[in-house]
Amino acid sequence: MVGKLDLYKVFSVVAKNGSFSKAAKDLFMTQPAVSQAMMQLEKELDIRLFNRTPKGVTLTDEGNLLYEYVHSAMNLINVGEEMILEFKNLTKGELRIGVGDTISKYFLLAYLEIFHTEYPNIKFKIENGTTQELISLLKLGEVDLAICNFPVNDPTLAQIPCMDIHDIFVCGKDYKELLHKTVKVSDLVEYPLIFLEPKSISRKYVEEYLLSKGLRISPEFELGSHDLLLEFAKINLGIACVTREFSQEYLKSGILQEVKLTEQIPKRSIGICYVKNVPLSPASTKFVEIIKNDG
Repeated sequence: MVGKLDLYKVFSVVAKNGSFSKAAKDLFMTQPAVSQAMMQLEKELDIRLFNRTPKGVTLTDEGNLLYEYVHSAMNLINVGEEMILEFKNLTKGELRIGVGDTISKYFLLAYLEIFHTEYPNIKFKIENGTTQELISLLKLGEVDLAICNFPVNDPTLAQIPCMDIHDIFVCGKDYKELLHKTVKVSDLVEYPLIFLEPKSISRKYVEEYLLSKGLRISPEFELGSHDLLLEFAKINLGIACVTREFSQEYLKSGILQEVKLTEQIPKRSIGICYVKNVPLSPASTKFVEIIKNDG
């Protein structure tokens, strides 16, 4: 088993470098030894993993499939080794978190500050992305935790809700006729709408709610960030669907105002995700504790 693991380690480095010679340098091996190891792995698996050319090597389709799993496994092994080093009072290690820009700004930063004050020797690695991208990073072992929008429909993930949030519609002064009454959603969707891009969990959640009411939307603008929604609404380009808890600066100052609906969109939450069958590192465990204790 140890021999096969070594072969997979060499395979992973060769695939990453696209070259036997570059991999040999990284592994402190000779190029013939690397080449021989890959020939041995191909023989044992009875399949060709590399296309060999004078300029280097590329993965075959089968090689690409294997690399996805080997890369994930190697990352998990590295996590395991790091966990051993972290056991002594969290004096060394890394906390790897996947999070979107908006949740990072309005939720995560305060907890990062608390954690860093208590454990200054733990390094942070923050990966940004959509909820779907963060889930992929979790499963590949690239991050320890993902802090994202719920719901996440994946039984392989543990999910800890941390904060309730509410989807609302806001507008600027040019739409003041909407502010002196409660508005039906069916009437609101006739106005120019500003939404997040379709692949975002927030957008899907609201869109599914509207569909349950028999309403389909065709937004005037589809944007990639929550802050842009607020800025577009600020200059009266339409009615923006935003998160109330992340829009307080605009609402309290009166730059934007919330459109009161006859029926509120059901609340949802943001929270922490991690892979169920992968033990959390001590740093991750402590970070989760800090958030849960605050709640």
